[in-house]
Amino acid sequence: MDGTDAMTRRQLLAASGALGVGALAGCSGSSGGTAATVLAAGSLNVVFNETVGPAFAEATEYRYRGEFHGSNAVMRMVLGGQKHPDAIVSADAALLREKLQAGPDPVTDWDVVFASNEVGITYAPETDLGGRLAAGEPWYQVLRESDAEIARSDPDLDPLGYRTVMLFELAEQYYDEPGLAAELTDNLLVDPSESHMLAAVETGDRVAAVTYKNMAVDHGLSFLSLPDELNFSNPNYADHYASASYTTDEGHTVAGTPVLYNATVPADAENAAAGRQFVRFLATEPDLLRENGLVATETFPRAHGAVPEGVIP
Repeated sequence: MDGTDAMTRRQLLAASGALGVGALAGCSGSSGGTAATVLAAGSLNVVFNETVGPAFAEATEYRYRGEFHGSNAVMRMVLGGQKHPDAIVSADAALLREKLQAGPDPVTDWDVVFASNEVGITYAPETDLGGRLAAGEPWYQVLRESDAEIARSDPDLDPLGYRTVMLFELAEQYYDEPGLAAELTDNLLVDPSESHMLAAVETGDRVAAVTYKNMAVDHGLSFLSLPDELNFSNPNYADHYASASYTTDEGHTVAGTPVLYNATVPADAENAAAGRQFVRFLATEPDLLRENGLVATETFPRAHGAVPEGVIP
């Protein structure tokens, strides 16, 4: 922000934290056509646009507007000043905290973890590859030997992409298959868009893709679950997941972590009350998330940092 009268993000954080539940409750009924603009992880595209967003609008009288990219791309857009959302949702809780809560002038100083997921293989069952997977052949052999087009997302743009690379690294150790990680990485095609990747499996342009489980549920596709040691779903394997890592094209090294979705509101959000109401909705409507293949157990929601009063009831 420019000018001597401009507030820093840190000052805005202090001010917004004091608003608490009054701002949440007061704005939801009197906002009229105010929209909550949400910048979110690409894996949430369908569940937000088709389920959560409409339900939020009906329950709160705020309008909903969503935009979706890889979570790392989301962070770059916010930090670069290209996007100014009311709420930010990441598929990697640690990534959001490292990018947006660090430094002398952080974008935000809090977040709420509201769901989890698992990494596995989405496939078209009518294909040769799909038939082999459905028959129980070792997935890594099928993917390694296939000459059909199999997709993975971009590890420099989103957590699914770098978790896929880490998955292959962990699989090489788990199955004692030297060279497996490099073979799988080389044999899969990188797709920069998670939504396009799933659409390509639906249309037959791809026979399979490494995805989150909810993405297969969203598109009505078959999903092969992998062992907990590989799928980034089980917090009991956090130390094991952390043995794998990936360095992005920005030089940022990411260690493997369980999949955790978190949400926050930037200190300088134009409609911060709408953003906080959206985060509150995510924290209080686990059934909507479960219906779409996400994991929303009694361990959620979880607060991190100076969460404004009322965001978590």
